[in-house]
Amino acid sequence: MFETAVYSGSKEKDYALVISQLKALSEDETDTTAILANASALLNQFLTEINWVGFYIWKEDELVLGPFQGLPACIRIAYGKGVCGTAVKERKIQRIADVHAFPDHIACDAKSQSEIVVPIIKDGNVYGVLDIDSPIKDRFDEEDEIYLEKFVRELEKHLS
Repeated sequence: MFETAVYSGSKEKDYALVISQLKALSEDETDTTAILANASALLNQFLTEINWVGFYIWKEDELVLGPFQGLPACIRIAYGKGVCGTAVKERKIQRIADVHAFPDHIACDAKSQSEIVVPIIKDGNVYGVLDIDSPIKDRFDEEDEIYLEKFVRELEKHLS
């Protein structure tokens, strides 16, 4: 049984708790969809001031929508397009303070103002991305970037 945790207010401690919750939820599970669904739900209940959190999975040379929390989203994103496609192309985190200033931003939710995308790499290959949007400009900071990358590294251990 899962119970919502009371977070301390310290990003470092709270992200550590969320990562340990992800590990506990995923360690004996083999179904990727179930793991990603729980991971998106976990981040959705933990993070404040976000309007979308979820995954895009790399399939046949494009990103395809996976488990998420939020409004309906774009189903397919081409390699190198938008923030997610750029994260795949560059294989690096994209932390965008103002999505409207990003030249190739794909607007799935008009309320989104900032975004962070973390590539998921499994066995040296792109598996997909974790995508999080916020209705607040400059919502994500360096600490979020560090700990969301740690979250994804833990997640990668459980994906098949």
